[in-house]
Order: sequence, then C-alpha cells, then structure tokens
Amino acid sequence: MAQNKDGQLIDPYNGQADLENRTLRHVSQAFVEDPLRVLRVARFAAKFHHLGFTVAKETLALMAQIAESGELESLTPERVWQEWHKSLSTQSPHIFLDVLRQCGALAVVIPEIDKLFGVPQPEKWHPEIDTGVHTLMVAKQAALLSDSLPVRFAAQLHDLGKGITPENEWPSHKMHCHTGLKLIKKLCERIRVPNEFKELSLLVCEQHSNIHRAAELKPATKLKVLNHFDVWRKPERLEDILLCCMADSRGRTGFEDIEYPQKAIFEQAYQAALSVNVQEVIKDGHQGKAIRDEMEKRRVTAIANLK
Repeated sequence: MAQNKDGQLIDPYNGQADLENRTLRHVSQAFVEDPLRVLRVARFAAKFHHLGFTVAKETLALMAQIAESGELESLTPERVWQEWHKSLSTQSPHIFLDVLRQCGALAVVIPEIDKLFGVPQPEKWHPEIDTGVHTLMVAKQAALLSDSLPVRFAAQLHDLGKGITPENEWPSHKMHCHTGLKLIKKLCERIRVPNEFKELSLLVCEQHSNIHRAAELKPATKLKVLNHFDVWRKPERLEDILLCCMADSRGRTGFEDIEYPQKAIFEQAYQAALSVNVQEVIKDGHQGKAIRDEMEKRRVTAIANLK
C-alpha cells in the first residue's frame, strides 16, 4: 500500500480491506517459495491476535501446501528457533502453536507438541480432556502470568511426556514427568535452544507434579525439591518454576482463575530454609561435611515449624 502526493491510496492487493477485516493474507503465489513464511505467518498471527487478526483461509491453505511438500524440513534449526523465540514475546504465544497445527506444520517443526493433540487426560482434573488443548491453554496462562520467555517456553513443554504414554494406560500418565525429560533434551538439542530455556523446562517437567502436591509433601521432601532447583545459588529460579506450575493449574477449562496456594507454600518453605544461618552452625562446633548435614536438619526443622 502507498499514497501519492494527491492523497490517493494505491492498494493493488486490497490491503485496506484486509486491515479493516483484521485479516493476515499473502499477496501472491510467490509466498510458497520460502517455507520460513509459514512460521512467520504463525508468529504474526500470535503478535496481532489481541487486535483480532486471523489468518485468511487461502493463506492457511498455501501454508498447508508447503507443510505437505516437505519444504519445511529444509529449514535450519536456527531459523525455527528464531521464529519460535520471537513468538514467545508476543501477547499470545499459544496462537503461534495453534496456527502451525492448523496448517500441518507443527507436526514437522515441533512434532513433540503436535503429538499431544488427541491424547486424553482424566476428565475429573482436565475438563478439556485433550492434552494438546491443555498445552495451548497453559501457554496462554503463562503469557498472562509472566513476561519471561524461558517461563513461557517451559510452560509449553511441561507435559511432553504425555505424548508417548502407551494408549493402554490412557487417560493416566503416571510417568510423564520422567518420560518428558528425554523428549525435552532431544528437542532442545535439535533446534539448538539456549541452556537457560532448556534447564528451566527440564525442572518444570520433572517437578510440576510435586509442586501441585505441595500441601501433602513432608518438610524433608520440600527441602529436597528446593535443593534440586538449586535455589540457594539461583533464587530467581523458584519464582519461574512456580509461575509455570500456576499456569499449568489454570490452563484447564473452568480453572482459569483458580487460586494456587502451592506457590505460597513453597515460597514460605524457601524463606524458612533460607533463615538458617551457616555461621551459627559453624559457631556451634560443626565442621566439614557435618556443616552441610546440620544445615539440612535445621532447614527441615524450620520448614516443619511453619504454621
């Protein structure tokens, strides 16, 4: 679109109408010449979703054509990650995944997430039932809760293990917190995801069930989880993990505004454990390995004494 000096709008592709109708549309068949455009359209859809924009059916059809052609497989890992990473900074990261799935591209570039669709979960805890739908809902909630891109990324991968649960075990997924770890590692290695994103994703995948059961955990178990998060050296990590878990809890039909007391439980446990002073332990005569052992004992006691 352009405008001449007389104010006349030059609009050969009817862009004005598409703007008014909030439509993202390709302008020529040349669109199919670059497979990266499939990911870019999905990213633009995520970027402008809050303004009401959607992808034109004709454009989705061309995107599906590209996905079916095998051209997406030629994309370098860096280009795939670049578009995914940019989508995480939009207001609606879940739309990026949704649009890619609509055109069949998700199965090519991020098959681990695509495999979650059609996999059932217990309706009692997941009224939406479908694990893929749940993942999109969690991605949406994570974006509402945090601007952190690693948090948004980790939320999208937290249930990857459910995609490989044997069908004879459906709708239960008892091992998904462990089976998902290998999938996350392979995915992050394949498209060269930065370690910050990968490490947070692994921790959330492995421990989100424990966080959800915070009220049931013994003080020693809570401390074990905190130690596993390495919160003593990386205190910011706890908040990131808890926000992912809150997004997981709220990413369910009818639970979008539910309270998440588990977050406060772990925050209080952390503060209680943090209050244990190593200098006091040393002052009491403990040396060497005994210092660490005594610290653990006192931290467990401090957590246990919380009301």
